[in-house]
Amino acid sequence: MRMQTILRYFFSTLCLVEVLTSAVAQNKKEEADTMKQKYLPTGIRIGTDLISIIKTQSGDKFSGWEINADVDFYRYYLTVDYGSWARSEQLYNGTYENSGTYYRIGADINFLLKDPDRNMFFLGFRYGYSNFDETVNYTFTDPDFGSFQRSVTTSQIGASWAELTSGLRVKIWKGLWMGYTIRFKFGASTSATPGVVPFDIPGYGLADTKTYWGINYLVFWRFQLRKVN
Repeated sequence: MRMQTILRYFFSTLCLVEVLTSAVAQNKKEEADTMKQKYLPTGIRIGTDLISIIKTQSGDKFSGWEINADVDFYRYYLTVDYGSWARSEQLYNGTYENSGTYYRIGADINFLLKDPDRNMFFLGFRYGYSNFDETVNYTFTDPDFGSFQRSVTTSQIGASWAELTSGLRVKIWKGLWMGYTIRFKFGASTSATPGVVPFDIPGYGLADTKTYWGINYLVFWRFQLRKVN
């Protein structure tokens, strides 16, 4: 009789352990599924930089545009930028011109996690790369033979740099978003360019400047990929 009681308690304990183990496993599975859902993208934003447009329309020294996009993975955002840049400068004895394209790729971390509109205050990092041509037209004066017009062109120059970023993204109406990005640019380097030292790097700025501050004021439209529960 005592043995039967012991066995009954033993099997009861086993059943209880099985029930508790199943409950814990189910909770862990639900938590894993919830976290998996959190990291699935909910939307993609595509926009442009208004400052580039204003600079292009307001003067003849700069011409360019920039397209920006990001997609969310919970609090992390994958970002991609692509732009065109052409600049001209008057030199004391001639002119300088360049033209090229650039891209930036990186990630932002959003610190406004509890905002129902998914507004952003972020910190991030970018890797930038540019490919461009530049031309210097200048007048050379020889004391014996007089003045001569010279032109030096360097093609397919490559340049890269890094950026630390911060800024805001705010929902204005439905899919319309606006915001700004502040950029601290550094570590610029260029490919070998025999005869000419690059002057201006599209997407970065003056090549001989070790650090550079930049800002973009952006307008986006957000395309929803899935609903958030």
